[in-house]
Amino acid sequence: MEQTLVLIKPSGVIRCLIGDIIARFQHKGLIIAGLKMMQLDEKILREHYAHLVDRPFFPDLLNSMMRTPVIAMCIKGVDAVNVVRTMTGATNGRKAAPGTIRGDFSMSGQENIVHASDSVENALIEINRFFSEGEIFDYTDNTFKYLYAPDEV
Repeated sequence: MEQTLVLIKPSGVIRCLIGDIIARFQHKGLIIAGLKMMQLDEKILREHYAHLVDRPFFPDLLNSMMRTPVIAMCIKGVDAVNVVRTMTGATNGRKAAPGTIRGDFSMSGQENIVHASDSVENALIEINRFFSEGEIFDYTDNTFKYLYAPDEV
């Protein structure tokens, strides 16, 4: 089973969407393997967004991501990276399909409610960036047998 990272950004925290977003992942059948609130600083954001550091909008991105704490989640499930990316929708909320998190809750490209890992490889790197040893739990809940056919897990 794959694991992926989701961050509920300050735009989601400020707008009181934490419960709604977590519920969507749980209702889909994904497992929350790690969950915490944390205040991000410039050091971790420069590492996380290293591919954007030289872009002119990076200072605005830094300010946005440090405005409030974020919710960091490690989410587990079959094809979790792709499932979560599909659920989050297009980066720009104005272009995201209705029914996706960004399509339902965002009108912005930057203030777009959530971050989700874009590949299995990056998910591992990002989970290790935001979670320490002992903060990720390996368990399945009692509905697990109703989520997948035996040949899918």
